[in-house]
Amino acid sequence: MADNAAKTQNMTVVVTGASGRTGSRVVRAARAAGLAVRPASRAHGFDWEDPTTWARSLRGADAAYLVYPSDVGAPAATEGVGALAREAVGLGVRRLVLLSARGEEQALATEAALKASGADWTVVRAAWFAQNFSEGPLVEELRRGELVFPAGEVREPFVDVRDIADVAAVALTAGERYVGRTVEVTGPRLLSFREAVAEISAASGREVSYTPVPARAYGEALAGFGVPAEEAEFLVGVFEGLLDGRNAHLTDGVRRVLGRAPRDFGDFAREAAALGTWKV
Repeated sequence: MADNAAKTQNMTVVVTGASGRTGSRVVRAARAAGLAVRPASRAHGFDWEDPTTWARSLRGADAAYLVYPSDVGAPAATEGVGALAREAVGLGVRRLVLLSARGEEQALATEAALKASGADWTVVRAAWFAQNFSEGPLVEELRRGELVFPAGEVREPFVDVRDIADVAAVALTAGERYVGRTVEVTGPRLLSFREAVAEISAASGREVSYTPVPARAYGEALAGFGVPAEEAEFLVGVFEGLLDGRNAHLTDGVRRVLGRAPRDFGDFAREAAALGTWKV
């Protein structure tokens, strides 16, 4: 145990997306675990779209947490993650943990690119983030009192991103235990988007409704908001797959890795409401 603690104390981990939804929490979790953290974001001179910026962040590190900024299933993600993983291995950074999406078939090619790099890899496949309701483009809709989204009445085991970060930190520091493994992380119960919005409404004390729409109509709306047509078309495909009920079951990934139950959506909603997240 002492040897493992000493190794952890001497580890430097690169965290891509260090200011993002998961990356910012991974930074905190890794530091709490005793790791030296090297944030990798545009603010720190790292750019996924510019490979010449990668070596500066990677050189001399022991491990890295990889999160692609748009979608892990995008063609650019497969190319970028594969190339960065190969460069990392070439620089001696063999321990890589990738955030992937549970049930997203488009993400499998990116996972394969990581595995082919020669890295000591772990894939963390996450369910839909609870924090997608409190951070990002859905927040303004909720503040206006109506969430329009192509999820039908499908049920999803929303996962708190703090649990994702804690799992990633353990994967980075547990030696060989999670090398070559894929860990699926979910929340503790299934909720439809309508039920999730109802819990947000109750927690915030505001009337908030949910209106399901077809994925194709949602894509047209995204295009109308200025999202490039190719990106909107890709997202339609992702939503049609992810939100078809394939993920409507729980896993014990969080408990197996952390030894505790995952955080509940209701607790997330109450905490976010207390911070004034959905106030107009």
